[in-house]
Amino acid sequence: KTPKTWIHGDTRKVVYPTDSHGQFCGQQGTPNANKAILFYFNILQCPSLRGTHYAILYWEYYRQFCKPGFDNPRKVQRPDASSQILQRCFPDFITRNGTLTVANKTDFKDGLGKTRSVIDLRDAANGITSLLDAKEVGMKIFEDYASSWYWILLGLVITMVVSLAFILLLRFTAGVLLWLIIFGVIAVVGYGIWHCYWEFSTLRGKPHSDGDVTISDIGFQTDFRVYLQLSQTWLILMISLSVIEAVIIVILIFLRRRVRIAIALLKEGSRAIGYIMSTLFYPIITFVLLAICIAYWAVIAVFLASSGDAVYKVMSTQDKCMYANLTCDPEKFSQTNVTMVCPGSQCTFAFYGGESLYHHYIFVLQLCNLLVFLWLVNFTIALGQCTLAGAFASYYWALRKPQDIPSCPLFSSFSRAVRYHTGSLAFGSLILAFVQMFRIVLEYLDHKLKGAHNAFARFLICCLKCCFWCLEHFIKFMNRNAYIMMAIYGKSFCTSAKDAFFLLMRNVVRVAVLDKVTDFLLFLGKVLISGSVGVLAFFFFTRKIPVIQEEVPSLNYYWVPLLTVIFGSYLIAHGFFNVYAMCVDTLFLCFCEDLERNDGSPLKPFYMSPQLHRILRREQGSKLYASS
Repeated sequence: KTPKTWIHGDTRKVVYPTDSHGQFCGQQGTPNANKAILFYFNILQCPSLRGTHYAILYWEYYRQFCKPGFDNPRKVQRPDASSQILQRCFPDFITRNGTLTVANKTDFKDGLGKTRSVIDLRDAANGITSLLDAKEVGMKIFEDYASSWYWILLGLVITMVVSLAFILLLRFTAGVLLWLIIFGVIAVVGYGIWHCYWEFSTLRGKPHSDGDVTISDIGFQTDFRVYLQLSQTWLILMISLSVIEAVIIVILIFLRRRVRIAIALLKEGSRAIGYIMSTLFYPIITFVLLAICIAYWAVIAVFLASSGDAVYKVMSTQDKCMYANLTCDPEKFSQTNVTMVCPGSQCTFAFYGGESLYHHYIFVLQLCNLLVFLWLVNFTIALGQCTLAGAFASYYWALRKPQDIPSCPLFSSFSRAVRYHTGSLAFGSLILAFVQMFRIVLEYLDHKLKGAHNAFARFLICCLKCCFWCLEHFIKFMNRNAYIMMAIYGKSFCTSAKDAFFLLMRNVVRVAVLDKVTDFLLFLGKVLISGSVGVLAFFFFTRKIPVIQEEVPSLNYYWVPLLTVIFGSYLIAHGFFNVYAMCVDTLFLCFCEDLERNDGSPLKPFYMSPQLHRILRREQGSKLYASS
């Protein structure tokens, strides 16, 4: 049976404009088949231009925008210059000295004989002006993307190659590369501090410069180069980078021994990935599945938003018409007695929708669609985590590496996850989806209460947002470890979550230090790769590379492709390093489980590699030395 969403929905209502009668513009089989562009009149010009020669002058052209049967050119206002976007033309409201220019008259009468004040329309016109300004900026951004898309794509390809090369090098020289990352980040941040200080001193020392002008004085500017001329900008950047530098150095001083252990775990992870290279390309499968989820959600949302037929209401010029605002049928309206009881009444298009139970619960259905979307996204991510965990667990629990590693471990793990663990993955994903849905509702309530004067309500919402943020991150952490235990032992979600929780509690020090230090080092790798590509893109788009200055496209805002390259580079690096993070987390849980189940004797040998065994002996030796 076809769902009601597909039956009632019509995506044309979202894509194509409609006139005042609810008829599509430029669509075959409609009265507007030859009128593809919808024109919005500048209503503020109506009072001052009614009956002037402008109306007659523009009548021959703009009659195509009037409703059928309209033949009085003196009632046509003079439209200002307009521009088209998505088959819609918006008039450009003229502004002088930042103030909207409106008609000289204070009020006028509309088509129903009611007096409307021009001042009442000022707020609406200001909103339209803001919309047009945003449209102009959006068009410039679109032009920048159109002229620089191939350079953006080249930057992302460079990021992919660098990330892949980095991981391959990490397999052989994990320790050296990771220390290079640490000192490289420290050096880059240090150079940033020096450069900010140099720019700050230069701007301060220039006579008649903008050094004393603050950011609040100039407000928001779309051209970010304006802020680079202010000494306050460089001072803020210098202080921020100094704080970051101090935090990194303090962390390294107090956790230097744990950093060595984390490096050893990454070396072990690099060996595991070296034996199972196919895991590096699994994020592509996750990306495809997520794209399908997003597309499915978007299609359902559009069909729900466009559900319903054209609804017509009785419009009357009489204030006390008993049929006013009642639903009517335009084809049978002339056969009724409405026009006799209320002379001048018309059956006019009101909106798209309906009055059935289905149409009254469209908003609830949109929320359900959002919940299903969150569920599918979390399930896709959970499937990837369980698949990677199963593949890396098969590496760890192989007594002789690589001889005992099963063939095609990634495909085998994916098959087991789909065949045996679909219900467990769906259950864990559903719990997380409910929490995320509740957070979205809280954000909506917080947005609605921003203008409220009830301080207690705002405080309560803020506390709930904080609590559910913590709850979401805790559930993500527990789900991730539960999926690892599920991939190792094949138990249910609840049992795996319980076993993972108590295993982590018995090794809480290692969890708090080793796991987080590893995450920190991987984060530094992402920052170094995306930052390096971002610096290269900055010098390219600002024409500071003399060799290829002529190849740089002409841009309205150079920060548009620059931010796109930086953000895209970080996402690509995140995808590659996510595999590494999952590998280290899996090996860490297997390592803890191996210590509890085995003692290294011939009957119960350790499954860990000799390198990890040496690290364990060093850690135990340092503990014995400290206790003595």
